[in-house]
Amino acid sequence: MTLARRHTIVEYMATTTFLAPETRGPRGFGSRLRARALRVAELAATPLVPSDYLDVFNPLRAGADLRGRIEEIHPETADAATIVIRPGADWAGHVPGQYLRIGIDVDGVRLWRAYSLTHGPRSDGRISITVKAVPDGKVSNHLVHRARAGTLVHLEQAAGEFVLPTDGGKFLFVTAGSGITPVIGMLRNLFPVAESGVVRLPRSEPYDIVVVHVAPSEPHSIFIANLRELHDAGLIDLVARYDDEHGVLDVADLADLVPDLQERTTFACGPAGLLDALGAHHEERGLKLLTEQFRVATLVAGEGGTVTFTGNGTSIEADGSRPILDEAEEAGVLMPSGCRMGICYGCVLPMREGSVRDLRTGEITTAVEGDNVKIQTCISAAAGSCSIDH
Repeated sequence: MTLARRHTIVEYMATTTFLAPETRGPRGFGSRLRARALRVAELAATPLVPSDYLDVFNPLRAGADLRGRIEEIHPETADAATIVIRPGADWAGHVPGQYLRIGIDVDGVRLWRAYSLTHGPRSDGRISITVKAVPDGKVSNHLVHRARAGTLVHLEQAAGEFVLPTDGGKFLFVTAGSGITPVIGMLRNLFPVAESGVVRLPRSEPYDIVVVHVAPSEPHSIFIANLRELHDAGLIDLVARYDDEHGVLDVADLADLVPDLQERTTFACGPAGLLDALGAHHEERGLKLLTEQFRVATLVAGEGGTVTFTGNGTSIEADGSRPILDEAEEAGVLMPSGCRMGICYGCVLPMREGSVRDLRTGEITTAVEGDNVKIQTCISAAAGSCSIDH
């Protein structure tokens, strides 16, 4: 501590009345003393404050920004891993099938992604996500191949409506690739597996579940052992489909694979192409369908252009075929984000002027200077030069 800094603290203590006459009662005494002591500590710690030091020693404490500590990493396939996390004290819990947003620093830039929780509530208080590394995926490849136990990550509370009703029913799960992750969370909650085998719970009896799970090949089928265990125990009916063995799934075949399809509500999670095909198939037949998707299907590309972020003067050259959010993050711009599907509006920023195109619909949004039109950067691509207030 410098001499000047000592003088500042001493002067503050000498000119401060710690026990004002009106606060000499027991309750006033404690609150005033704590406030004064905290102020002295903050002066001593500037530019850091006591909460900064607490973050160093106990980053998962109540009242801190919500974080988690990676405690275990379990490979599932060659390009997928389950990440077990100890969440902070303010974690509010989740319903099986929900997802969370996780923020992690990759090459000095904090990036956020959404991942499904792959367990129901656990007795040890931990949570888990299962991540599949995708080509050029900065966060997914980092978590699968580079993350280590002990790493701190940033968390947001669980969200999402892709959850089972609590009163049971007849359901069909159609999943492909990592689309199994929210479903396995539901199944593990309904049918937990102990060392002695699958546990049969009275609350799970009202559920009749068929799972059609698609994967490129059997070795690339995430959680296939867990699914087979539930199938062998008679708790679910598993229909495993492998592209290298059965060919790409044609949704028209579902009626043959699941004879009582008309009686079931379908939950589906997987690539956009599969979900689009299921949507058309089920709508034509009047079937109930609930879907979960973590990537935007690009139907119409923008023209591209220069995107300028007015807050820091950064400009990027966007080619118009990818979301502004992704292109900005790759250029090192720290962007707000959420579901990355155009649903949660966590990525919204004001566009001062310019044009963007909705990658899903092709719709153009324009702004002239002073408009500050709000755009979703996760689904919008540059359709010419534009200026964004960030």
